[in-house]
Amino acid sequence: MSKRPVTRRGFLQTSAAAAVTSAIVAPSVHAAGSDVLKIALVGCGGRGTGAAINALGADKNVKLVAVADVFDDRAKSGLEVVRAAFPDKVDVKPEMIFSGFDGYKAATDAADVVVMAAPPGFRPMHFAYAVEKGKHVFMEKPHAVDAVGARSVIASAQAAKARGLCVVSGCCYRYDAFKRETVKRIHDKAIGDINTIYTTFLTGELWTRGTKTNDPKQMEYQMRMWYYYTWLSGDFIVEQAVHNVDKACWVMNGEMPKSATGLGGRHVRTDPKFGNIWDNFSIVYDYASGSKVVLQCRQMNDCVGDNNDVILGTKGSSSLMRHTIKSGATTWTHEGKHDFGAMYQTEHDELFAAIRAGKPINDAEQSANSTLMTIMGREAAYTGQKISWEKMLTSKQNLSPAKYEWGENPVPAVAVPGKTKFV
Repeated sequence: MSKRPVTRRGFLQTSAAAAVTSAIVAPSVHAAGSDVLKIALVGCGGRGTGAAINALGADKNVKLVAVADVFDDRAKSGLEVVRAAFPDKVDVKPEMIFSGFDGYKAATDAADVVVMAAPPGFRPMHFAYAVEKGKHVFMEKPHAVDAVGARSVIASAQAAKARGLCVVSGCCYRYDAFKRETVKRIHDKAIGDINTIYTTFLTGELWTRGTKTNDPKQMEYQMRMWYYYTWLSGDFIVEQAVHNVDKACWVMNGEMPKSATGLGGRHVRTDPKFGNIWDNFSIVYDYASGSKVVLQCRQMNDCVGDNNDVILGTKGSSSLMRHTIKSGATTWTHEGKHDFGAMYQTEHDELFAAIRAGKPINDAEQSANSTLMTIMGREAAYTGQKISWEKMLTSKQNLSPAKYEWGENPVPAVAVPGKTKFV
């Protein structure tokens, strides 16, 4: 593992600006019918290997040429997962397996297309570097964990657009054919004007992992258990429920709320091994039009589960996850058998088709806005205050450590509404 410290604060101040100023440089890959597209995987966990497999299945003439993960063991084990799925499309030499906090740079440099699936706290830095180097990108959701990071991603997305780079985000529901048709009908006023969206992500607890240290104060522990640290995951509302918020943004045609209020807490994650994230949130987003988005999310075992989006309009309602629309006595339901997993492949199919056609697609800015809206809800709950969209656009919140290096890394206390301050 590299011991050279990396400073995210300094990087984010310069990288997005550098990407914009380099807009006249051509992207690394033009439309080229039979040219091999070289892929790098940055972040070799379960989501990363899954995304890499989707990428390799999206085009007949692609190769995985480099992998990077902060942990060497993860880089190597993730590589073997991908190799097992596509042995003929993996061409990663031993010297192209990178680890450490800055291994992403060498992997990015080696590729035409970068698949980004490291913990979200690294996404702004990784994306800015890829755009600066002229790479096409698939990047998992969410795109940041704080306001500074989200705005960096927006700047990099705009730079990528100026350079003609293709960028596809992991807000996968927008790539689901059944949901595309349902939302199209909503946009065509099948249920009239939107009054309220009630969206839920109520599920059980997720994974835990053992580490050599088992000391929550150590950087290695935090990196292995990244989901449980706000500076790495954004809390589960950002890491997981960003899907719900992004679907709401989609239905609302990209309109952002004027403010948010919220509540929640940490009732079952009382052990310090669970870092500093909460286990439940309830957020109300208010819009200038009078519309509301109500989000409830929870990660607790032995509780009722629900993952749904109910849209209430002036003429009817829709259940987005069930692909139904009710208006008066009429009910429309999408015909055919729904393949839930197809959207993960469609993301990559459309990305690589756009690269080949030389017709760039780029959804990074809309996904970054969804991320920022989710962070807005978290901060409303953390602080117990009403948080406006304008405040998020000027917030100086930066959750990253002063530098990335092994050893002890202080972690902020669990947020307490009424005491935790908005930055």
